[in-house]
Amino acid sequence: MADIPTATVGRVVTYIRVLEELEAQNVLRASSGELARRAGVTPFQVRKDLTYFGRFGTRGIGYTVAVLRRELLRALGLDQTWNVVIVGMGRLGHAIANYPGASDYQFQNVGLFDVAPDVVGREVRGLTIQHMSQLGPFVASVAGTPRQVDMGLLTVPAEHAQAAAQALVAAGVGGILNFAPVVLQTQDLHLPEAFAAPGRREVTVENVDFLAGMKRLAFYMLGPQAGPAEE
Repeated sequence: MADIPTATVGRVVTYIRVLEELEAQNVLRASSGELARRAGVTPFQVRKDLTYFGRFGTRGIGYTVAVLRRELLRALGLDQTWNVVIVGMGRLGHAIANYPGASDYQFQNVGLFDVAPDVVGREVRGLTIQHMSQLGPFVASVAGTPRQVDMGLLTVPAEHAQAAAQALVAAGVGGILNFAPVVLQTQDLHLPEAFAAPGRREVTVENVDFLAGMKRLAFYMLGPQAGPAEE
């Protein structure tokens, strides 16, 4: 599969949400125009994005909603279970741990971690919050089992984010979703050889910064000439 632009992946996630809505409404087929209207893009953009993942639909007939949804879920790896640990169980960590929709996309919380004495030991949705010192032993204890940790979510203060990310990587967690308002220094994040695939020790980091989004929104709201450019 060719290198896929990040913007395309983001739009495909939106297409999946649209397809789910259509399926819930018992819609069997949809055109690129209908998908585009609901996703807020152009029909050309829909067709271009989908070509990265295969050949779908029939000219003049459109896409079979259930089939396209299934194939896009498979292409994005959302047809399998991804086990997640959350590091930082403050308000945001609790909110994410309690979010009911993640399991719909096969994301399963398997461990919660913090350092605050008044937080460690509490229970959230059947999981007991553990001390960060137990992160490595916990990840090792579930390695090779159905609860093996795939991803780590960082919801810690900015000044602790890099150290927390390094603790996750040292434990063998190769994917990090960073909610801390700081850019992680990925050049310092390398999986230990014992956990890495041959020749690949890179760690995948995705940053989620809602404040940056608000700043972009403020700029776009200055006027039509400042609107986001198509990618």
